Amino acid sequence: MILVLLPAYNEEKSLPALLPKVQAALCNVAGGYRIVVCDDGSSDRTAELLDEYARTLPIEILRHRINRGLGETIRDLFEYAALHTQAGDVLVRMDCDDTHEPETIGAKLEKLNQGYDVVIASRFEPGGGQHGLDAYRTAISRAANVFMKVFFPIKGLKEYSCGFRAYRAEAIQRAIDFYGNNFIQLKGLGFTCTLEKLIKLNILGMRFGEVPFELRYDQKVSESKMVSSVTTLGYLVMTLLYHWPWGGWRSNYGNILATEQAKAANR
Repeated sequence: MILVLLPAYNEEKSLPALLPKVQAALCNVAGGYRIVVCDDGSSDRTAELLDEYARTLPIEILRHRINRGLGETIRDLFEYAALHTQAGDVLVRMDCDDTHEPETIGAKLEKLNQGYDVVIASRFEPGGGQHGLDAYRTAISRAANVFMKVFFPIKGLKEYSCGFRAYRAEAIQRAIDFYGNNFIQLKGLGFTCTLEKLIKLNILGMRFGEVPFELRYDQKVSESKMVSSVTTLGYLVMTLLYHWPWGGWRSNYGNILATEQAKAANR
């Protein structure tokens, strides 16, 4: 089973383009698929459209009465997925604004079958790229990825900020069991949660892979929800938490993990 996780806020213009493409990409997948959408307090017709599509597509809808932001929306989606999946299932997290093409999901599934726990759609793999970003956004994006690679080096990764990823369900279940409510700790700091999940999974020793991907920002018709200043603050906060004080996340969580593993070995 594949669960496609979609955070949605005011996406009435994007849903009619995206959902049929998800259906076309996954209609014949072994084990079937479901789409889980979290409507984060949309003020347009997103909720009505989701109800209409749910009559013909395998859609489950989570709802926030008020807009809570991407961090809390992603937390709710992943916690829901962890409770409603089993070993062998796959979670695919996509943006809801039609900038991520579902046809690349197949390549992610093939990569997962090679033994990886997380597979990321990468603009920086050969064959990847992006369309529709102006020079300013391109420069900011590349600078952010350089920053992340320097402070959070993860074997096998070039792409840190793209949220279009496939996860083994067991990896997310393990992470939520280990971190609890702190799996996504920086919920109020914009798009920081996209990086935080990578960091927390890396601490647990998950294997990461990438597949080439072309970001289609030229297809985006809804307004951008990213507030660069808030996300930048989130990256700085995470850098402090990861590296300092008293060893930071690496040391603190590493010690807890080592204790767990020692107890398991002695059983």
